[in-house]
Parts: sequence; C-alpha cells; structure tokens
Amino acid sequence: QLQASGGGLVQAGESLRLSCAASRSISSINFMGWNRQAPGKQRELVASATIISTNYVDSVKGRFTISRDNAKNTIYLQMNNLKPEDTGVYYCSVQYGTISYWGQGTQVTVSS
Repeated sequence: QLQASGGGLVQAGESLRLSCAASRSISSINFMGWNRQAPGKQRELVASATIISTNYVDSVKGRFTISRDNAKNTIYLQMNNLKPEDTGVYYCSVQYGTISYWGQGTQVTVSS
C-alpha cells in the first residue's frame, strides 16, 4: 500500500515536495515513478528511476527531482519553480519484480 501526500495550492515559482510512504520495505523495488494527470489529459509519467537510470519528461527537467529514503520506506518528488502547467493529480508507483503498486494521488494546483 502506498500513501501519497504533500500536494497543495501554491503560486507559480514556489516549491512542493511530494511524499509516497510504503507499508513495506522499498529496498527491493526495481522501479519508482511519479505520474501526473492534468485536467482533461491522460496520465503521464513525469519522473522515474530504476537501479541504473533516472528519467524526467522534458517539461520538468531541471525542476523536479525524484528520490527515495529506504529507511523511511518513502519516495519523494521535489518540485521547484512550479508552473501552472504542473497542475494535476500526482500518483506515485513502485514496482517489485513485475508487480506494480500505485498510491491514491495527491492534488497539486499552481496558480499564476
């Protein structure tokens, strides 16, 4: 089970850190990701990491950082210099082997 938190209403240029707490150890995950679903749009993967690589969608490169804390069983998404187009519901996901788990989503709203 994953519990996402940290969303909110901010102004453009501000920062937020999203957290996704797992109910079990994340030390063995082979994938973690944050997806965003903007109003009226399909869900897109904005940040992800595996053992060998970290990837970001072009629109968030240089502003978002995905990370993890195994001791806290939590993954994070640090979002800086937020823009109105970053508005959406953010979902975390992790994968153990071939099985994926999703969090419930947290709303991020960026006003101009």
